[in-house]
Amino acid sequence: MEVELKGKERIDDLQRNGYRIIQNPEKFCFGMDAVLLSGFTKVKPGAAVLDMGTGTGIIPILLEAKTEAAHLSALEIQEESADMARRSVLLNHLENKIDIVTGDIKEADQIFKAASFDVVTCNPPYMIGQHGITNPDTPKAIARHEILCTLEDVVRNAAKLLKPGGSFCMVHRPFRLAEIITLMTKYKLEPKRMQLVYPFVDKEPNMVLIEGCRGGRPRMTVEKPLIIYKEPNVYTDEIYDVYGY
Repeated sequence: MEVELKGKERIDDLQRNGYRIIQNPEKFCFGMDAVLLSGFTKVKPGAAVLDMGTGTGIIPILLEAKTEAAHLSALEIQEESADMARRSVLLNHLENKIDIVTGDIKEADQIFKAASFDVVTCNPPYMIGQHGITNPDTPKAIARHEILCTLEDVVRNAAKLLKPGGSFCMVHRPFRLAEIITLMTKYKLEPKRMQLVYPFVDKEPNMVLIEGCRGGRPRMTVEKPLIIYKEPNVYTDEIYDVYGY
């Protein structure tokens, strides 16, 4: 199906199942963090999945390609991004598998039924406060800074929406790891699995992938480090595997 493009939008090839996505480079385009989260997240066949703060829908589209989830829902507060996501769903003929809902993460427990998802994912805003913000109303600022929701909003609502034993998977920045684990524990999303992501083998990690289990017992596995580049502009084999090249 061909869909209408608006303004400066373009269609990008996702290299998975022939799927494509509509993006506007002047607004906000998905990054490697979203792709890595889709590779880190484990989804059992027949699962119901929710992606909170989905942007243009990259995570549910990739999870549909990589897993046997029964259905994927996605929540996005910015109508312009949600509209792009809906058109991408139509572009890929996934309207029977993926629902895009416009709404606020802080009200997610009112939009969706409690304890109704097996997996909840989120690639939330990383930055606290106003540092580096020139216009707090721009899509890029909202995606990167905690303007419309906080980390606690994300974790609290994920806990409400997950079935007992369900999984919450998130990508974030290592400098907030102590806060992440504290909040997950507070809302009974027991941290079970974690992986640090390094740009190069000799550099500090710049991302953390973490999974929590609703009502799980204490015990966390730290997976081997994920290195992005083996040399400048050359991905490691592990990254090629995630991207599906």
